[in-house]
Amino acid sequence: MNQFDLTGKVALVTGASYGIGFAIATGFANAGATIVFNDIKQDLVDKGIAAYAAAGIKAHGYVADVTNEDQISALVAQIEKEVGVIDILVNNAGIIKRIPMIEMTAAEFRQVIDIDLNGPFIVSKAVIPSMIKKGHGKIINICSMMSELGRETVSAYAAAKGGLKMLTRNIAAEYGEYNIQCNGIGPGYIETPQTAPLRVKGNAFNDFIIAKTPAARWGKTEDLQGPAVFLASDASDFVNGHVLYVDGGILASIGKQPE
Repeated sequence: MNQFDLTGKVALVTGASYGIGFAIATGFANAGATIVFNDIKQDLVDKGIAAYAAAGIKAHGYVADVTNEDQISALVAQIEKEVGVIDILVNNAGIIKRIPMIEMTAAEFRQVIDIDLNGPFIVSKAVIPSMIKKGHGKIINICSMMSELGRETVSAYAAAKGGLKMLTRNIAAEYGEYNIQCNGIGPGYIETPQTAPLRVKGNAFNDFIIAKTPAARWGKTEDLQGPAVFLASDASDFVNGHVLYVDGGILASIGKQPE
């Protein structure tokens, strides 16, 4: 018996047209899962479907805004009708605004909180009833090192991800008795198109991250696939309310002493 086999499981990964969500969904597909994803615009969904097809994966893509309860309720009902009951949910959709706190408007702060924290609440709330009826479910929230640490210009993001860590624990506490496991993944600094401008040798931020990371490198999106498959599989049935940090050891270290 392969505890990591996801054959027959339906996995919804929000915002998974590209980047971390795409990598996690690809890992699920390689483990046998049927992939469903959403994005906020049709062109992003179309690009995502094409990217999955290029990887040999038949994915089901839908347009839906994770902050809109009505759209998410309709999305889950449509997925259940067209694909099947969702066994695995990954709350991946999120944004970050790098703005000094005293320059950030309340509207900008609320937007980050709405997508990064209210979104996972809304989507989880929509899938849990069917998970209860089915007798099992896996929810994975994409947290962050900012669930534990603060740094300049990310007050809204850190507040949202800190809240997401506690939402993760509360879902575990509230619904664990129904054989639903809710855990988080906290990525470190990962190679994505968004971080490409920062990963230039000699760039001060790039050098800072390399020096802070015991692994002495940026993470790859593929580094998140194994942890995600573990948390989505039967292998993690007694793991609940935990955040697994995939950060190359940053949270375990205060960094190297300057030379």
